[in-house]
Amino acid sequence: MKINDDHLYHGAALIQIAEYPTFKAINPFKLDNGSNSRSSYVINTDTVVYLKYASKPKKNSNEYLFTFTEPHLKELKDLEKKFKSKVFVVLICLEAHEICALTLAELNEHIKGREIAKGESEPNYQIVISVNAGKAFRVYMNDPGKRNKALKKQTVKRNHFPKVIFEQTAQ
Repeated sequence: MKINDDHLYHGAALIQIAEYPTFKAINPFKLDNGSNSRSSYVINTDTVVYLKYASKPKKNSNEYLFTFTEPHLKELKDLEKKFKSKVFVVLICLEAHEICALTLAELNEHIKGREIAKGESEPNYQIVISVNAGKAFRVYMNDPGKRNKALKKQTVKRNHFPKVIFEQTAQ
């Protein structure tokens, strides 16, 4: 069987999940058409993780960009319908060897802030994760039409993942 990049990079997060003391099972999420999702996995029957990775930070920075396109957003909405508040977005920063987890509600809050700032919805959204040595992650979206200006920044502790998936119900 051919190994795709997502198999390798998602594996970094999935291994940490599987090593967690209360881990029991992992299965691919089945899409409406019956095929397996390439990004979503059901953990312990009642929680789902949606995985994305970025290989390198933006040029001359420590910031990783994660783009959510219309198909990504549709799958996230489908996950939310089925799993309610137990959906987590797991963002893998490869070169930094770090993993940042957000609840779907937190991602949606960033998207809503961007839509309010722009005055309309967009087909794609980019979330930025700033990875600074020894510091918590800074997660944000850029203010539309303004260079180097972030909308509301969220701080996420480095040890948040995978604990948040097992010990906290998403908001």
